[in-house]
Order: sequence, then structure tokens, then C-alpha cells
Amino acid sequence: MDLRKPAPAPGRPVTLNPDGWRRPKGYANGMMGRGTVVVTGGLVGWDAEERFADGFVAQARQVFENIVAVLAAGGAGPEHLVRMTWYVVDLDEYRRNLAELGAAYRDTLGRNFPAMAVVGVAGLVEPAARLEIEATALIPDGDAADF
Repeated sequence: MDLRKPAPAPGRPVTLNPDGWRRPKGYANGMMGRGTVVVTGGLVGWDAEERFADGFVAQARQVFENIVAVLAAGGAGPEHLVRMTWYVVDLDEYRRNLAELGAAYRDTLGRNFPAMAVVGVAGLVEPAARLEIEATALIPDGDAADF
């Protein structure tokens, strides 16, 4: 891999995949870009009134909607996502629901697959939460609003 490659020009963040590696499904191995960074806190599957959705996939869909709302507040959209870290209280529940989870993801975030990690945890601060996600977006230079 040529580490001397220049940073990408203004536009969408660039997906990184080392030569010879298979293309991952549903995520990226890495991302790079130049611009304004928008970072969410750990978002859970509740609505604006802090009411939790019922079940893992429903909570995940709500988390995705919450991510979209926070990104929009910063002038970003799902197309700007470069990183997501998922914390789930039951990895088996996550694995059992991959097909429905993928559909909810695409319905809400589109076909934007940033670098991702999924971490199994013993619990979350909100006891009713099944998962929590932190997201990072990069608004490329030239697309950023004046702050």
C-alpha cells in the first residue's frame, strides 16, 4: 500500500481497502477524507421523549434515525459517515437479527457503509437499551456549512 497517496479531493469520503483484501460486506475497513468532522455521542434506541422502541431491530432503527437527526444538526447526512462503533448487550441477538438489521440500516442510512466495529458489553447506562452506537461523519471540504 502506498502511504504517500494524497488525501482525497473535496467530495465523498474515500473507502480504504488494502490490495488483495476481499471487499467487506456492510462495512468498510477504513475511510479517509478532508473536511469538517461531526461526532455523535453514544445514541440509544429511544425517541425524543426517551421512550424505547420494543426489541433489538426496532431499537436499532431508532438509533439510526437518531444518528441521522444528530448528523443533520451538524450539516451532515448518512453519506458523510466514516465510522460507527456499536455496543450491544447480546451478540447472539445481534447475529440472529442480521437480515432485518441490514434492512433497517439501508432503509434509514442508505448504502453508506463506514468503518465499523461491534462490541459486546455487559450492560449499558440505560437498562432498557439493547444497543448503543457512536457515529463519526466527515463533511468534505467544500460541502461544509459556515460555522
